[in-house]
Amino acid sequence: MTYTFSPATPDATAFKALYDTTGWGPLDRRDEFYEATLRGSWASFAAYDADQLVGFARVISDGKLHAFITEMIVHPEYQRRGLGEELINTLVARCRAAGINDIQLFCAKGKADFYVHCGFAKRPDDAPGMQHRNDDLNGESK
Repeated sequence: MTYTFSPATPDATAFKALYDTTGWGPLDRRDEFYEATLRGSWASFAAYDADQLVGFARVISDGKLHAFITEMIVHPEYQRRGLGEELINTLVARCRAAGINDIQLFCAKGKADFYVHCGFAKRPDDAPGMQHRNDDLNGESK
């Protein structure tokens, strides 16, 4: 199969449809939510099969010191075809071209080997960094 790659940001409807394949968030979010999310991107790269968005990755960054890959999504039916590697490698190259050497990401459960293959290292348990946790509506920690 031949895929088309583009640095152009996809429309919010296509991004929502792809994002919904991950199970990462509520399915009832509106397109406007994803439109606002996409506006916060520093760089992005998309993969298409004809007109269907089948892969997408994006970076938020200060443009100089730090870059964070916030999403790296390949539709489940298109995984293991090299699309994810192309998306990641392109964004890493874009960061490096801007002089950014600190490139980070969160890794979905079970995907660490993919990112190691793409040049990322697993963080040791005693490494710096924390993630803010959500509290439930009663103010109790989950």
